[in-house]
Amino acid sequence: MANIYDFTMPLPHGSEVALSDLSGRVLLIVNTASRCGFTPQYAGLEKLHRDMGPEGLAVLAFPCNQFGGQEPGSAEDIAQFCSVNYGVTFPVAAKVDVRGKGAHPLFRFLSSERRGLFGARSIKWNFTKFLVDRDGRVVARYGPRTKPEALEGPIRRLL
Repeated sequence: MANIYDFTMPLPHGSEVALSDLSGRVLLIVNTASRCGFTPQYAGLEKLHRDMGPEGLAVLAFPCNQFGGQEPGSAEDIAQFCSVNYGVTFPVAAKVDVRGKGAHPLFRFLSSERRGLFGARSIKWNFTKFLVDRDGRVVARYGPRTKPEALEGPIRRLL
């Protein structure tokens, strides 16, 4: 049976980070997009990262272009956008698919561990968030409308 530490995070320049390297940290994994109505959530994600990173939180962004073509840029474009517009310092992955046959294995796993609204496995839009505890268990899934600030309490309980 797979767990979160069996997966990797593809980086923009072709290398990967093993999630096992983050063992013992609380993870907030988010599929993101630069041209979405929810894109300003990058600011809240960065605040969580800065405020709670030293306590053991790791925010991981996975850009995705599957929802309305809202992430059309290259890896370099995405990284620059996140840095310039939101001061993002947390890791931003290479662009991935998060649903369908070509979905990154991590997102297939996350979607099977925590279902969305009405029991749906499929991710429906950008900025779906998965919260993982220090033992690597997927403990919660939040929809795009849930702002990062609203996750401070649930994250603090896991730290």
